[in-house]
Amino acid sequence: MGICDTTAIEVVHSDYMLANKSKEAPTRFAALSAIYDPQTIRHLETLGVDCGWSCLEVGAGSGTIARWLADRVGPTGHVLVTDVDTRFLESLRGPALDVRAHNVGSDPLPDAEFDLIHTRLVLMHVRERDTALARMVSSLKVGGWLLVEEYDTCSIPPDPGLCSGEVLLQTQVAMLRVLETGGVNRRYGRLLSGLLRERGLTDVGASAQLFMWQSGSPAIAMMQANFEQLREAMIEANYITSQQFDEDLARLNNPSFMMPSPILWSAWGKRS
Repeated sequence: MGICDTTAIEVVHSDYMLANKSKEAPTRFAALSAIYDPQTIRHLETLGVDCGWSCLEVGAGSGTIARWLADRVGPTGHVLVTDVDTRFLESLRGPALDVRAHNVGSDPLPDAEFDLIHTRLVLMHVRERDTALARMVSSLKVGGWLLVEEYDTCSIPPDPGLCSGEVLLQTQVAMLRVLETGGVNRRYGRLLSGLLRERGLTDVGASAQLFMWQSGSPAIAMMQANFEQLREAMIEANYITSQQFDEDLARLNNPSFMMPSPILWSAWGKRS
């Protein structure tokens, strides 16, 4: 299938800055699943994922959506699960579920292989995102569906002028600058619907999710994990001081803290 076969944990080259090998990764994965899996599953159900389908989950993280897909397609279906680092996916291996180390920005995919391809919060981090998207479109069967979910972190920043509880953290600003320097397209989710149309997909649709994140929630636990993972990079780039970092971490635990989340755009289209 043109994808690296592996029977043990393997890591392929990637510039991804929030690497799975970090101690913060499990916290991030648990939060992402709690926040976004319900809506992702509703989209997959609407697209009609059913017994016997062949599915590809790109950048599967901890594998919660891959596990749902495997249960949905049953023993007559097949799910291929990929990530640049498969350490959290190895337990998913089974007769109908394969795990592969794969970088969608640089590694090939099979042509016309899948009834469904899904990816969430992956392409915005991939420098070769245009190539990766084209690969996924080509890897769909005729009639197959592509579901892509990505952030827009630009459109609705916190605004203390609207509500005194909203806080624009300097550490959040610093983290976004670090990610942009690393090649992240912070507005990529907003572009998805147009990009799918440009690549010839039909029945294209899109929806968006926005939350007000508050202290004590899984989202704040994810923010703290991301801050801690990128702490040294932010300080070394002189985007923030150590004191500012510590003050912002304390603010996350203030009961009055809240901020609008990034917008998660979900866009889908069919190869016809």
